[in-house]
Amino acid sequence: MIETALQRSEQWPDDIDWEGLAQKAAIEAIRRTPHGDLIDRTVAVEISIRLTDDDEVHTLNRQYRDKDRPTNVLSFPMVQPDMLDGLANSDDGEVLLGDLVLAAGVCRSEAEEKGIALADHAAHLLVHGVLHLLGYDHERGEADAEAMEALECEALAAMGIADPYRMPPSLDEV
Repeated sequence: MIETALQRSEQWPDDIDWEGLAQKAAIEAIRRTPHGDLIDRTVAVEISIRLTDDDEVHTLNRQYRDKDRPTNVLSFPMVQPDMLDGLANSDDGEVLLGDLVLAAGVCRSEAEEKGIALADHAAHLLVHGVLHLLGYDHERGEADAEAMEALECEALAAMGIADPYRMPPSLDEV
C-alpha cells in the first residue's frame, strides 16, 4: 500500500487538496511501472512530500546537487531500484521509498508560463519525482527521457490532466 506523508508551507495555497493530489499522483505513477504491485502489497510504502519555498529548495539543491539555484522538484530515493522487488520482506512492514521536495515560487512561475493550473503542474512534478524515486532518470539519455515522459503522460492522463509536453497551438495556428 502506498502512503504519502505531506507537509505544506504557507507559500502553497490552502484551497487545494494537496494530500489527495499527492496520493493520487504517487499511485498513478507507480501503477505504470514494473513496480505497480507495490500499490497492493501489505507492506506500507511511504513517500514523504514537502511543499516548501524556493529558499529551502535552493539550499537543498546546492547542498546535494551542487546547483546554486532553486528547482521545481527534488527527489531523494531511500531504496535502490534493484531492491524494490524485495520490499514485501520489510522487517517492520514499512518502507520509506524516499522524499520529494517542491518549491512554491518555481512551480507557480512554471505553471503561469505554461498557462496551466498550479495543481496540474504540481501533479506533474509529483509524478515525475515518484518516477525518480523508482530509479527513472531523464538525464541518462534521450531514450530514458522519452520513456519517463511517456509514463508521466499516462499517469497524468489517468488523473484527467493534459499532456504537459504537448504545447497547445498558438492563436495563429488555430
